Amino acid sequence: MSPTLTDASGAHADPTDGLSVLEQRKSQAATFGIPLAVLAELTHRCPLQCPYCSNPLELERNNAELTTGEWKRVLSELAEIGVLQIHFSGGEPTARKDLAELIRHATDVGLYTNLITSAVLLTKEKLIALVDAGLCHIQISFQGSEQGIADRVAGLKDAHAKKIEAAGWARELGLPLTVNAVMHRQNLSQLPDIIQMAVDLDADRLEVANVQYYGWALKNRAALMPTMEQIEQTSGIVEEAEGRLKGILAIDYVVPDYYALRPKKCMGGWGRQFFNISPSGKILPCHAAETITGLVFESVRDHPIAWIWQNSEAFNRYRGTGWMPQPCQSCEFREVDYGGCRCQAFALTGNAANTDPACALSPLHEQIFKTATIESAGDTRLFIYRNFAGGTLETDVHGT
Repeated sequence: MSPTLTDASGAHADPTDGLSVLEQRKSQAATFGIPLAVLAELTHRCPLQCPYCSNPLELERNNAELTTGEWKRVLSELAEIGVLQIHFSGGEPTARKDLAELIRHATDVGLYTNLITSAVLLTKEKLIALVDAGLCHIQISFQGSEQGIADRVAGLKDAHAKKIEAAGWARELGLPLTVNAVMHRQNLSQLPDIIQMAVDLDADRLEVANVQYYGWALKNRAALMPTMEQIEQTSGIVEEAEGRLKGILAIDYVVPDYYALRPKKCMGGWGRQFFNISPSGKILPCHAAETITGLVFESVRDHPIAWIWQNSEAFNRYRGTGWMPQPCQSCEFREVDYGGCRCQAFALTGNAANTDPACALSPLHEQIFKTATIESAGDTRLFIYRNFAGGTLETDVHGT
């Protein structure tokens, strides 16, 4: 038994008891407490092939996924240690035939449930069953404001029409609705129409999320990178809409790191405020953490969640500020941005411990800004679609 599970009296905590593990104050995690909300990636299966998908390039097969019973145990454990919200995601979570059963169990143990979905597999009957099981909120992803670009980005015919229909069902059933719009060079011109679409759908909230470049998005960066002019126009459009639609539509806006002077506090800081659970049960500090080679992520099949949060070497590696190199170590913002994104640092420098190149103090910042400028002005338009084959190049059938 690990010595980190020994309490002050010398007795050992029961490693199967999440609460007793959490009460052992032997790591930096004790400073932060368990996150209030957790993302559960139920599956990597998805009918869409979005070229910016946040799933890893090495997608997990369905035979590796947690079983219904395992997910139920996980949900009970999350509620026991103090998590309040569970966000069911994927891949496409509705590809799981047991989704209503999992939502029912989450509801029974007291968790607020949110479904993050492409909605293309939903029928009204399925959505009614999810609502009856206790679903509290739905978040539907949109790839554009009209069928042409939206279906092309998704890599699925008639996807956009299905999303519009599902959003209508959600509001008819009284579900709070968030529209998630992932923006990039090839759809930013549609942003005003996307904002109006969210209003027309009676959405409560709109996420205008510029693509963040790791995993599949990094693979497609040359086809997705917006120009500086587009970003400036986007910021103006969002600012105007926020004022005009105050009290009608809440808008969240995320600027691409490549055009920022300071890095974002990625996921609230590594291992500080967030974790997600992969389809096979690995506990990850962020969606893209598995892109960092050399880190081993513990599974709920082997340890209680609280034990992993407290003791996992992967979580503790970049927690806090002690691991930071210069110039981060002496930076006045080190406890504001916590070094930025470790996955981005790894993707762009080969070392996750390096300063995030999104920071103007990084010696590589000017280089990545130059890369963004060059790629945004290029003529690359074809996508490498996300799939289990490792990616398929889009054929020029859309007039691109």
